[in-house]
Amino acid sequence: MTAPYEVEAPLPDGVPADGAHAAGEFGELLPATRRALLHRLATGQVEGRTPSLVGAVMRDGRMVWCAGRGEVGATAPGADTQYRIGSLTKTFVAVMVMRLRDEGLIDLDEPLSAYLDVPEGGGATIAQLLSHSSGLAAEARGPWWERTDGALRPELADLFGERAQLHTAGRVYHYSNPGYALLGALVEKLRGDNWYEALRREVLVPLGMRRTTFAPQAPHARGWAVHPWADVLLPEPAVDTGRMAPAGQLWSTAEDLCRFAAFLLDGDDRVLGAGTVEEMRAPEAEPQGEDWSGGYGLGVQLVRRQGRLLCGHTGSMPGFVAMLWVSPRDGVGSVVLGNLTSLSTAGPVAVDLVKTVAEHEPRIPEPWRPLDGADPALLELTGPWYWGAAPFALRLLAGRALDLAPLGASGRAARFRAEADGTWTGLDGYYAGESLRVVRRADGTVSHLDVGTFVFTREPYEAQGAVPGGVDTDGWR
Repeated sequence: MTAPYEVEAPLPDGVPADGAHAAGEFGELLPATRRALLHRLATGQVEGRTPSLVGAVMRDGRMVWCAGRGEVGATAPGADTQYRIGSLTKTFVAVMVMRLRDEGLIDLDEPLSAYLDVPEGGGATIAQLLSHSSGLAAEARGPWWERTDGALRPELADLFGERAQLHTAGRVYHYSNPGYALLGALVEKLRGDNWYEALRREVLVPLGMRRTTFAPQAPHARGWAVHPWADVLLPEPAVDTGRMAPAGQLWSTAEDLCRFAAFLLDGDDRVLGAGTVEEMRAPEAEPQGEDWSGGYGLGVQLVRRQGRLLCGHTGSMPGFVAMLWVSPRDGVGSVVLGNLTSLSTAGPVAVDLVKTVAEHEPRIPEPWRPLDGADPALLELTGPWYWGAAPFALRLLAGRALDLAPLGASGRAARFRAEADGTWTGLDGYYAGESLRVVRRADGTVSHLDVGTFVFTREPYEAQGAVPGGVDTDGWR
């Protein structure tokens, strides 16, 4: 019989044990994958000197593996053991804010003061608050709010010290816990209800997250500090953070957070559509260039690890750590929950759980299928184009979408969404938001492509083309 301190947790009801999977090619993970996952979790618990550690993997929309190490009370932790999730709470609050946007109640580019009377931070837009570019201070005034029960009065004026605005709004990325307290107050103002009650009703219940709560409910872990030089423990307080609760109050389980990880990949029309969730995952603050390693979207942290883009959030409160990452490319997510005051080892474990599944059992791509018919006018646009002398290829995708990609070692690639007026809008890279237009001659034939004012012609520096500045009349030599 497996000892309580090294249990591999059973899967929740509805997850088949025979390898079948209603939604795709995958069911239960292969034995070698499960062994590798358990080994990584076990080494993380030992190296991190963590009283208890739970790890879980989500794939194809459901939890497919969960294991616990250590003890919570006299039993092993598992998929249903609650831990405090700290700043993962912020992503839940961001989902509520995006619901308000999708309902037309707010505009992300409007200042917070357009909707809420606040003493500080009102000049920042809602998008800036979501992405931590509001310029507000990182912490609330007074004592350590995460360990001080009732330190802040309910009034928003009690949040800030003498220097609330440290940077000009929109100028730099600066993580702000009070910024999310303001967003929680915004949700309360427009919903006419406590932010958590609105969250429970509109997000947690539809997603089946019955064990994500404002206060702990048994079975739950106790928070500990581990002595740096001896293997002894000190209990940490678990306080009600009051007005700062939207920044880090919630408790949850590995099973519930796997459901949330699936939502962060694909959305759920009962909560937010896939397009809005994808918008949340797009970088708003920090990234520069193509090789950025970390950034922040609309309530979602972004990191690049080992060549893989991960989206989600980390969390910590006194006595607790929490990690949730999803890899959109692999369709895999991981959750790691522990009960100690340190982020040092839980983060790498969560990253490695995703990597292990992605590498041991790589995603099987959807079968290639031909387009269901194609407009000859669109087929005419496909093939090679040249920006100056640099070759590009234009490909036609489903839904009249286009893909422009360089044929050389470098260049600006982008996907383009078809618009009703016959133009296309860039979705990523340098051309995100820019327009692609097909320019035709008087006789109706295609002259060139205009991509955000850049001219693409059928031949390199086409003599009869519309190349800005013209082409030398003597031609190539």
